[in-house]
This record gives sequence, structure tokens and C-alpha cells, in this order.
Amino acid sequence: MGNGDLNWIVNFIWGIADDVLRDLYVRGKYRDVILPMTVLRRFDAVLEPTKQAVLEMKASLDKSKVIHQDQALRQAAGQAFYNTSNFTLRDLKARASRQQLKSDFEAYLDGFSPNVQDILENFEFRNQVPRLSKADALGSLIEKLLSPDINLSPHPVKKADGSIKLPGLDNHAMGTLFEELVRRFNEENNEEAGEHWTPRDAVKLMAQLIFLPIVDKIESGTYLLYDGACGTGGMLTVAEETLQNLATPHGKQVATHLYGQEINGETYAICKADLLLKGEGDAADNIVGGPEHSTLSNDAFPSREFDFMLSNPPYGKSWKSDQERMGGKKDIKDPRFVIEHADDPEFSLITRSSDGQMLFLANMLSKMKHRTKLGSRIAEVHNGSSLFTGDAGQGESNIRRWIIENDWLEAIVALPLNMFYNTGIATYIWVLTNRKPEQRKGTVQLIDATQWFKPLRKNLGKKNCELSDEDIQRICDTFIDFKDTEQSKVFPNKAFGYWKVTVERPVRIKGIEPDRVYSAKEIKTLKERSERAEDAPPVIKKIHKKGTKPDPLRGLFEVKIDGKPVVMEYEPDSELRDTEQIPLLEDGGIEAFLQREVLSHVPDAWYVPDSVKTGYEISFTRYFYKPKPLRTLEEIRTDILALEKETEGLLEEIIGK
Repeated sequence: MGNGDLNWIVNFIWGIADDVLRDLYVRGKYRDVILPMTVLRRFDAVLEPTKQAVLEMKASLDKSKVIHQDQALRQAAGQAFYNTSNFTLRDLKARASRQQLKSDFEAYLDGFSPNVQDILENFEFRNQVPRLSKADALGSLIEKLLSPDINLSPHPVKKADGSIKLPGLDNHAMGTLFEELVRRFNEENNEEAGEHWTPRDAVKLMAQLIFLPIVDKIESGTYLLYDGACGTGGMLTVAEETLQNLATPHGKQVATHLYGQEINGETYAICKADLLLKGEGDAADNIVGGPEHSTLSNDAFPSREFDFMLSNPPYGKSWKSDQERMGGKKDIKDPRFVIEHADDPEFSLITRSSDGQMLFLANMLSKMKHRTKLGSRIAEVHNGSSLFTGDAGQGESNIRRWIIENDWLEAIVALPLNMFYNTGIATYIWVLTNRKPEQRKGTVQLIDATQWFKPLRKNLGKKNCELSDEDIQRICDTFIDFKDTEQSKVFPNKAFGYWKVTVERPVRIKGIEPDRVYSAKEIKTLKERSERAEDAPPVIKKIHKKGTKPDPLRGLFEVKIDGKPVVMEYEPDSELRDTEQIPLLEDGGIEAFLQREVLSHVPDAWYVPDSVKTGYEISFTRYFYKPKPLRTLEEIRTDILALEKETEGLLEEIIGK
């Protein structure tokens, strides 16, 4: 079936919404009825040929008192789902009584298999039935979806002479039709579309970035794909299709198993329904979702590892409720988020509760395959805060550190602004693998693709541009070429790391004895009651044992007391305390930096080695920012003269002279 035929069916179903629901629902709520009803009509058409066989099998199983009937009924239906009620939609079409129709329709819904019940429950479709019935719209909906003008069955509709009147709709075509309906509803509700609908151009790019670098290494076999925030499932299905399309020309036969988790009930229902509509029953069984299935606090696949992973997690969304379910920030022991790294057995990846997007990335990294030839490859979309938010030692920075020090980060691609439906913020695709090719080891590639896009003829919410096929190819070529250009920069891993160092200076108090050691209690009193001054003597808090080597840079100063050299420590002044961010690539390290940048200005300063923390951040602006050239004096002079000419006589008009 061609795209023209599919579009005609989509338009027909879209028209049903306008015809039947216009005065019953606001336009943005049509989807609450049309999507589940379209799913039901397709399921009904697919199950029609085996309806009697299912009813007979159900009667036999009940007679034999078999408890677990699901697999036997699936087998009788020849599908991954079934319906054991005595009705089809065609039977219900004939109901004259509104009340009888409602009763029989609810019995029809109750007859579906558990996986379809799960879809209906998350669509919350049963909540719509009383409203539809009361407005006498339920019968009209069923009648229009059974119209002889469209065919949602996999079997063709034939004329009396045996020729085909309407072609059958295979699973792929039905899936495409359903996705188009979802897309239209999402774009109609553009204020919320970005929450669960990643633009298809971005998904295509992510899939290409995952598969292209290893296309020659893909062998025939089975591969597992995963999305921890799968929304309506678009990333999984596009990735699956991309892998198939790349493997086939190389003579490879690949099978894929899709796995996903989604907290939003409706989008989970759409995802699961879409897979069932495409005939992918096993994949539908591997999609877990609903409000109780948060990926962060209730991982559906704790023991699974995956070959390829893609995701677009929510940005700037609080995960505080997840945090509380996991025992609170201090008591979280989840091995995905508290790991062993850098000689720390409890290295924390736990981020601020106000934004959990990087935890989705940590979740994926915990599911990488480490014992296969290809390992795992990951593409995940993030906003700009994931590049730099979080101080050294905090969760976000620790995630970046863990990734980069393990040499998993291949590249980050900066996407054009306004690519997503409900936000104009900057977005980035992170590309990761635990099997970097030799030439990429120890490096990270940054790609500035912000200027590679095609404007849309009409804005879709805040989305005003898209990636054309040429733009996607250009980005992929830049990624594969792995060269320094104006839009591509390659850096050593350590270029993004730094030490955060606490720098102390002694507290200086007027009127104290310069050669005396003060106790902690005395120092507290002095700080509270005495006057500080830059030219006052520093307060000594400790004198070290004989033989201690002086090390002024670390706070061990050598002075003479009663004519004898001693090594002692000064009390630090919290008001003068400062921190320095020192690049890991600093020539000479921390000490050389402090000698040059700090001690040359304040010679009594020292740093605290135990306070040193390692952090990582990535700044696209630093590497790709192009300042606008200043205007010449002649251009400025010309503008001023032009303004003077425009304003001649205005002052006289104002004051009336």
C-alpha cells in the first residue's frame, strides 16, 4: 500500500474525530478516544478469522479447569493477543439500544487478553465509555470505523467479481498509519509533544550515529535494543529498521528484540499498541510502563544487558519522588547510581533532585555488554545542563568523570536550536561505546551542527527547523571522518577535567602574641571578639614535632620561635577562603598553577590536599564561539550622521519654536 492510500485512511480517521467528537471533547482531547478506538478496530479485524476457534478453545480450557490459559488462547488466535467475548465490533454495530450497546461494548473490552487490557487501562479508555454512551456517540464511532470506505483489516476487501476493492493493510502499513495519527495528535498538542515525541529527524540521526561506525562489523545474529524512556517507541522502531537496512546490503541476517520502559501511561499504551499492530507481540511484552514503573526507582530490566541503546530522557524534571521511594538521597544503594570508581567503593552518581536526566544515562551505562566483540553503543539526547551542571564531586560531574575516565564518550553533537516541539533550548546527542576504535581512544569529538538544518514552512510549536537527509549525512560524515575542522574538534579526555582546590589564608588578628600557640577555644573567642587586619600577625594553631619537614604550599610553615626553627600551622580564615579550578592538563599540575596564579599575589596562602576534588565539564561555547567583529569607526560615524539628519528640526517642533 502506497503512502497516498495510507494518508487517505489517516485523513478519514481524522475526519471521524471531527464528525463525532466535535461538541463532546475539546480538540486536544480527541486522541483519548480516537487512538484506542483505532487500535480496537485493527485488533478486531485481525482476530475476526479465528474468533470461533478462540471461543471453542476458551470453552475447552474452562471445562478442563485450566488456570493459565494465555498461551493456548494466543495459539488459537494465531496472534499475540485475543478476545474471548462473544462479540465483534460488527455485532455491536447492530445494537439499537444505547444502554445495551454500552453493556455489550464493556463486555467486549473485558474479553481482551491481558496485554490489551494493559493498553486499555493505560489509555484510561474505559473512563470515556460512559461519556460516549451518554452522548450517543459510541455507536457512531463504531459505525464509522466499520465504514466500507476504509479497510483496517490485513485481508483485502473484494468486489462481487473477485477483484480487489480495498487492499489489505499489513502490519507494517498499520504501524505506519498509527504512528502518523500519533504524530498528528502530538503536533496538534504541540505544547506537550516534546514530552514523549522526539522529532523523527533527530531519531534518524541518533540511529545512524549508533550503527554507521560499526556497519562492517555487524554479524548475523540477534541484537537487543533498549530505551529507558521509550515514550511512544519511535526510537526503538527506527533503530530496528535502520539496523535491518544497514545489515541487509552486507549480506547479514539480523534479528532484534526491543525492550523499553515508560512512566507515562498513555504513551506507554501507544507504544505497546503500536508494536502489537505491527505484529511484534514479543517486543510488546518487553515494553513495561505505567505510573508505577519509573525507570529510576523501579528498573524493569535489572539483569539485562543490551547491544544498542537510545533515549531522550526528560530534561529538568524533578525525580524527588523516585529519590524518596529509593530511601532518600543518603540511603540510595542502587548499584546503577552508587558504584566503585577512582578507588572509591561508594562513588556517587546521584544528581540534584530537581533534574534526573543524567541518571537515565547512568542507567544505560549499567546495562552495557562487556564480554562481546561489539560491546554496546549508546545515543542519548540531553540539554546543555548535562555538559556542565554540578560541581566537582557532585553527581552530574561524577557521571561525566566516570564516563570520560572509562573512555566511553565518543562524541557530542550540538543540534540546531528549536528542533524540538515544546522547547527552544540547546540540545545535544551524546554518543558512547565501550569498544572505541583505536584512533578514537583517549579522545572526545565535539561537533557543532547548530547551523546544519532546513527551515520548516510552518512552525510546529517551537519547532521551526528540521534535519534534512543531507544534514544527517553531513553530520555522520563529520563524525566518521574524525578530523579537526571548523565544526569538529577532537580533544584528549583530560581536556575536560579539572581539580577543584581549596586555598586558605591565615586569620590575622590585632593584639595577639605572634609566637604563641592558641587553643581551639581561644581561637573561637578571638574570631568572635577581636579585630582582623591584613597587617596583623597570623594566629598559630599548632606546632609540629621536631623533624617535620616544612611545606608552605600545604600549610606547613617554618618560623623561628625563641630563636629556634619550628614547623607550624596557622588557623585558616574562612572569610578569605577561596577555590581554584585547575585544568588536569596544567603543565606542572596543582603546585605550578598555585605558584604562578596565587602565591605571586598572596604569599601566605596554602592549599588543603584532602580537599582536592576532580571534576569534569564540557563547554561548547569555549571551543566554537565566534565573537562578532566590532564595527569600524567609519560605520559608527556614518550612523550617527544619519541619525542627526533624521532628527533635524524635531527639537524645535517639540518646544514650539
